[in-house]
Amino acid sequence: MMVGSDEADTAATNGLSTASSPSPAARIEQTSANLKRAFQYWLDKSTIHVVPRWIGFTVLLALFFLRVYLLQGFFIVAYGLGIFLLNNFIAFLSPLEEPTNTSSRRGGSSKDDDDDGLALPTRSGQEFRPFARRLPEFKFWLACTRGCLTCLGMTLFSIFDVPVFWPILLLYFFVLFFMTMKRQIYHMYKHKYVPISFGKAKYKDAGVEQGLYGGGMSKGK
Repeated sequence: MMVGSDEADTAATNGLSTASSPSPAARIEQTSANLKRAFQYWLDKSTIHVVPRWIGFTVLLALFFLRVYLLQGFFIVAYGLGIFLLNNFIAFLSPLEEPTNTSSRRGGSSKDDDDDGLALPTRSGQEFRPFARRLPEFKFWLACTRGCLTCLGMTLFSIFDVPVFWPILLLYFFVLFFMTMKRQIYHMYKHKYVPISFGKAKYKDAGVEQGLYGGGMSKGK
């Protein structure tokens, strides 16, 4: 009787341990979630390190073109990467909201009456509004880095090495780059905006006490 009870207890313990242990699919899912969480954590911490991020991207891009040069192939992949980077660069230079010509929407009415907050400031007396990009800097860097890593991985497979006459591709890319940038510069000139925000203007000795009874804080030594 004691042997039978011991065997029953052992079977019950084994059943509980089997039920409590996760399945292989659950383990894989948990590991994948932990890796994604860790990757997102380090990605978020890298947002403030602008210069090191772009240096890393430059190194990746140099490695890709070095591999293309040494292999003398994958020119169609390099062309695709160039078009991808150009599209992201245009989105980086473009404003989030399309600037509107407020003087023409109501038949030449006053700009101040017709401004709904979407037009970019064009005069020094207007309220400061930082330039809002269609593609923020961090997302621009992330897209470029992912594209470069993808193309670098594609060079490991000969199926992507399509034989092409690379000077034609290079010439076509330069023509496309020139026409696209010309249109973007015309758009910037037409709507009078610069895709670089230096922050709000600061004046020397602003708020510093001037004279014996002047207001503001006292100037430090």
